Amino acid sequence: MALRGFSFYTDAIFYFMLYSSLIALVALLAIDLVWIGVIARAWYAKWLGDLMAAKFSLAPAALFYVLYAIGISYFVVQPAVAAGSAVSTVFMRGAFLGLLAYATYDLTNQATLRHWPVTLTVVDMAWGALLTGVVATIAYLVVR
Repeated sequence: MALRGFSFYTDAIFYFMLYSSLIALVALLAIDLVWIGVIARAWYAKWLGDLMAAKFSLAPAALFYVLYAIGISYFVVQPAVAAGSAVSTVFMRGAFLGLLAYATYDLTNQATLRHWPVTLTVVDMAWGALLTGVVATIAYLVVR
């Protein structure tokens, strides 16, 4: 069934992606803001010291969270719903995506910055895996 160049199928996928990305975004922000703002704030200040910006820049952070939520939905949630995956599979695939994404950032910094702490790399990669696994699972459970 086509209407003005769009089919029901592609429209359904678009709205599914929009909905699952919004769910992922809300979960991502809620969980990560607790981590960054409360739990790990002192660690990041200690480990990064002078590397930290004096003022938080909202635009790049907002762009990251929106893009990352879309990525979680596209690479983990949508395929899991289509396949009828087990919740444990969704968590593991989300965790693997998180490990890859956070490793890209942390290991690049480890390779290119003079004083990037190894401890930060390990903790941040573990956090990225856990965070993304949990967020993917939440989004999957809401939209399936």
